[in-house]
Amino acid sequence: MSRFVLLSPSGEFDQKLRAAVAHGLRGSVQTIASDILPAGPAELFALLNQEQPEVLIIGPDVPYEEALRFAKVFDVQLPGLSLVLVSDIEPSFLVHAMRAGIRDILSPQADAAEIRVLLERACQSFATRHRSPETQAAETGGKGLVIGVFSPKGGVGKTTLATNIAIGLGQIAPMSVVIVDLDLQFGDVASGLYLNPEHTVTDAVTPAAAQDSLVLKAFLTVHPAGIYALCAPPNPVDADHITPEQITRLLEQLSQEFQYVVLDTAPGMPEIGLAAMEQCTDVVWVSAMDIPSLRGLRSGLEVLRQLEIMPESRHVVLNMADAKAGLNVRDVESTIGAPVDVSIPRSRAVALSTNRGIPVLQESKKDPAVKSLRQLVERFNPAWRTQTQRKLHRRVVI
Repeated sequence: MSRFVLLSPSGEFDQKLRAAVAHGLRGSVQTIASDILPAGPAELFALLNQEQPEVLIIGPDVPYEEALRFAKVFDVQLPGLSLVLVSDIEPSFLVHAMRAGIRDILSPQADAAEIRVLLERACQSFATRHRSPETQAAETGGKGLVIGVFSPKGGVGKTTLATNIAIGLGQIAPMSVVIVDLDLQFGDVASGLYLNPEHTVTDAVTPAAAQDSLVLKAFLTVHPAGIYALCAPPNPVDADHITPEQITRLLEQLSQEFQYVVLDTAPGMPEIGLAAMEQCTDVVWVSAMDIPSLRGLRSGLEVLRQLEIMPESRHVVLNMADAKAGLNVRDVESTIGAPVDVSIPRSRAVALSTNRGIPVLQESKKDPAVKSLRQLVERFNPAWRTQTQRKLHRRVVI
């Protein structure tokens, strides 16, 4: 099946597109080398042996008016496809492109890494639009969402993000959210939420709790913001007695009882973390804005692709973003080989809230980082997940 179809007579761009797909994306490319585009879906599919691709790329050397005409037809007759326009159009024409149904714009001068990132984003958008509420329910077996926060490197703000995600979701679904600290040796969820739990994960994986969810829920700690927490054991030695199988059972139980299960995990890819990832419906990948963190994330993503255990719903977060760091979002995306979904700027308010044990989303603060955190939380809101995304993509900026 041709997952990507290029409509362009440009042989140079065709080569760059094929190189981008060959190094990191599944599926193949089929090219229709003409500057006159098909009249509509029927004519296009006849050229493709009736196959329906995911992404249509209207390449260079196609007249702008012809591209808009083509996009308008497909937006009406087949709105589920992702249409990408390769053009150096003026900013004033962006609104016209958006209204015509173009979902993303790519420069003809883009290199293979940039093309790959954009195509992956387009495929994710296609997948989102084709997941109905019934399909999502079938995928999760009627269970709640299990949202894991992961990073190959420590010190990137995983716990801060996990606690804020939990607090934000608690505002959407009060008393239907539980956060679990799976950094079993050195977890900080308790301090991040200013809790002194009576029970921990150690109690939650006992045979009595594993057999009875009512017993399990008795081991959860209630937070004043209307969420539950299951914190890591206070003694790091206790972590040695908790197995991946016990964590799997724990997450199965919690996903049956709660609408949202948020996981804060240990850095790297320990067995506990991999077992947890297999239970996740969504994975939040976190990186700071430095080369070691970015390279670590790239390596981690490549390993998980090889293991074939990475959930389809992935959210890449650039944390503590700083324009003075010498990198921009395009550099980050090229390094990790994936699009950045949310960029959270460096913030004194977030640092202060972390030290106080009161997540910044728990308070009504006006801060750029707060806005970005709410955007991240919104990605798990059923209303956001099921709506048709028809707006032109706007690149994350810092």
